[in-house]
Amino acid sequence: MVGGRRRRNNLLLPLLLPLLISLSSSSAAAALPLSTSSRWIVDESGQRVKLACANWVSHLDAVVAEGLSKQPLGAISARIASLGFNCVRLTWPLFLATNGSLASLTVRQSFQRLGLADAISGIQANNPDIIDLSRIEAYQAVVSSLGDNDVMVILDNHISKPGWCCSYNDGNGFFGDQYFDPDLWIHGLARMATLFNGVGNVVGMSLRNELRGPRQNSKDWYKYMQRGAEAVHASNPDVLVILSGLSYDKDLSFLNLDGPINLSFSGKLVFELHWYAFSDGSAWASGNPNRVCGQVVGNLMRLSFFLLQKWPLLVSEFGVDQRGTNANDNRYLNCFAGVAADLDFDWALWTLVGSYYLREGVVGMNEYYGALDSNWGEVRNSSLLQRFRALQAPLKGPGLSETTPHKVIFHPATGLCVLRKSLLEPLKLGPCTESEAWKYTPQKILSLKATYFCIQAVDVGKSAKLSIICSGSNSKWDIVSESKMHLSSNTSNGASVCLDVDSNNIIVTSSCKCFGRDNTCDPSSQWFKLVESTRSLSTTRTFDLLNSILDLPRKGLGSFLSF
Repeated sequence: MVGGRRRRNNLLLPLLLPLLISLSSSSAAAALPLSTSSRWIVDESGQRVKLACANWVSHLDAVVAEGLSKQPLGAISARIASLGFNCVRLTWPLFLATNGSLASLTVRQSFQRLGLADAISGIQANNPDIIDLSRIEAYQAVVSSLGDNDVMVILDNHISKPGWCCSYNDGNGFFGDQYFDPDLWIHGLARMATLFNGVGNVVGMSLRNELRGPRQNSKDWYKYMQRGAEAVHASNPDVLVILSGLSYDKDLSFLNLDGPINLSFSGKLVFELHWYAFSDGSAWASGNPNRVCGQVVGNLMRLSFFLLQKWPLLVSEFGVDQRGTNANDNRYLNCFAGVAADLDFDWALWTLVGSYYLREGVVGMNEYYGALDSNWGEVRNSSLLQRFRALQAPLKGPGLSETTPHKVIFHPATGLCVLRKSLLEPLKLGPCTESEAWKYTPQKILSLKATYFCIQAVDVGKSAKLSIICSGSNSKWDIVSESKMHLSSNTSNGASVCLDVDSNNIIVTSSCKCFGRDNTCDPSSQWFKLVESTRSLSTTRTFDLLNSILDLPRKGLGSFLSF
C-alpha cells in the first residue's frame, strides 16, 4: 500500500510542476510605433505584435473606401475589431497622392461622375458627415475611425490609376509602365507618408502591390524599391516599410541570390507575399491534396518563405470563396492554415469587402471572397472566420515566453487544437487557447509535456487514448505523406492508422487517406500540424488534469492505466 501511494505521488510530481509557472497572459494593446527584430514585428517594449489584418479596398474608380453606402463607418470599424482583426491593409491609388484634382473631388462628386445615385443616397443616409468631404479627407476619416477602434493600418499603394487590379498589361504593373512613372511614385509615397506622419495607428506602408508585366526585372526592383523605401522613411520614420516581390508578389527568390536591399535604416523592413489557390491554377482541384500541398509549400519555401530565417514576412493577400463551393479554394485553405500555424507568419485576409460600388463596369458587384455580406451588416461565413481565430494570436516570438517551448496539435480543417477535458474523457478538438502542452520526442512519442502520458492508437475506428505505457509501436507517431500533416501509428494488432476526427470532434484512429494519386480523395480530417509554441496555457486545462489524477484512487488503478 505504501509503495503504491509513493508510485502515484511520483506520477503526480511532473504534473504539479507546470502549476508553479505563471500561465496568465496580457492582451494589452501594442505600444506603437512598431519595428522589427529578426523575423518578428515588435512594439516599443519588444513584445511581438502579430499582424492579423483584413484588406479594405479604397483604390477602385470611386476612390472611396467600399461599403460606406451600406453601413456607418464606425460600425464597420467596430465590426473589424470584433472579428479579431487588429489591422487593416487599406488600399489607395497613387493618383490620390499625386493628382490634386482627383484628391480634392468630393465623395458626392465622385459618385455623380460615375452615375451612382444609389451609392450617394446610401452614403448620405449612413455617413452624412463624409458625403461632402474630399476623397483624401474621406480616406483620412477611415484611418481615424479604425484608430478609434484600436485597429492598426497599413497604407497599401495598390495601383496608380484608380480601377480594379490586376492584369499583366494594364499599364500599372512595373516601373516605366504607362501609369507607373517611378519618380511620380516616389513623390506619391513621400506625400502619403508625410500626410500620416504622427497618426499613431498607421503602422506601415506597403510600397506597391503585385509588381508584374513584361518589364519586371530584379535590377530595377532593387533600384526603385530602395529609393521608395528611403523616401518613406525620410518622410515618416515611424512606419514599417513593406516590400512586395515580382510576378504578382509571388517571387522574392532573387533576394536569396542577389542579397538584401541596402538601406540607410534598419529595424523597419518587412517583405510581403500573396498566396491564393489560383496562384497554382486548378492544381488543388485536379490533383491529390497531399501531393499538391507538399509541392506548393516546397516551392514557396524556395520563392519566399526562406526570408523568415531573418525577416518578417507578411502574407498580405490570401483568401477563398466564402460560399464554400469552390473545391480548389477549399483544399488550398486547409494547406494554407497548416502552414500559417506552423510558420506563424503575419497575414491579411482578402477581403473585408462584401460588395463594391462599381467594379469592372458592374454596379453593386457581390464579393464572394468578402468576410462581410453584400450589405456589410453580417458575416458571410462565420464558421470560416472562426477557423482564423487560432491564427490571429501569435504562437511564439519575443515576449511570448510565459511557458517553456511546447507543441500544440493543430487541426487545419477546423482551426481547433487537440485537448483533453479530463483524463477519463477522450481526446477531442477544442479552442487552441485551451490546448495542453504536448511534446514530440526523438523517439516519435507524442506526450503531454512534463507528464508520463502519451497518445496511443487502440484500433481502427476507436478513440485515441492517453496511456502511461509508451514503449510499444502503437505509441509512436510518424509524420507522413507529402503534406507532412498525417500522424501515423500502428495499432496493437499491427494495423496502420492515422490520427483522425469523427463527427463529434473526438480524436480517433482510422485507415490513412489519400497517400496515393487519387485526386478525388479528401484527407483534411486527418491533417494535423505539430506547431511549436511558447504562448501561455490555460490554467483550467492543468487543474482539470490534476483533479482527474487526484480522483483516481477512489476510481481504481485500472482506470488509471487505461483510459
